[in-house]
Amino acid sequence: MSVAIRLSRGGAKKRPYYKIVVSNSRSPRDGKYLEQVGTYNPILAKDDENRVKLVEDRVRYWLGVGAQPTDRVARMLDKAGIKERAATSNPNKGEPGQKAKDRAEEKAEKLREAEEAAKVAAEAPAVEEAPAVEEAPAEEAPAAEATEEQTEG
Repeated sequence: MSVAIRLSRGGAKKRPYYKIVVSNSRSPRDGKYLEQVGTYNPILAKDDENRVKLVEDRVRYWLGVGAQPTDRVARMLDKAGIKERAATSNPNKGEPGQKAKDRAEEKAEKLREAEEAAKVAAEAPAVEEAPAVEEAPAEEAPAAEATEEQTEG
């Protein structure tokens, strides 16, 4: 039988309260346990002394017998100075996932294409500006004729 030191949830909805218990690792989270060795109230401030309460000698006994704490309980035991916890290192912590990388590549590619189109458009209008200026007086002429027809009639 493997024994675990873990959290057992209690409290109301959105108001969690945990018992730190020693139980069979195969039993349900909130099920039967061998012994309660502390409490954890996450609603209290982090510097509050009542946030985590442990029965130190019983925790030490169960650790000596071979009980394995869960990661969260191991953090609490390390903070209380009962059991050292090796610092974990995750070198990829801040790195985005594969899908996010793919989206970023697509976005960069679209941006490059837009810049290239803008360059082509910037070069092309310099050639087209002269005809555009010539067309403007041609458009005004029919409008001038229309006004003359209205005044005659």
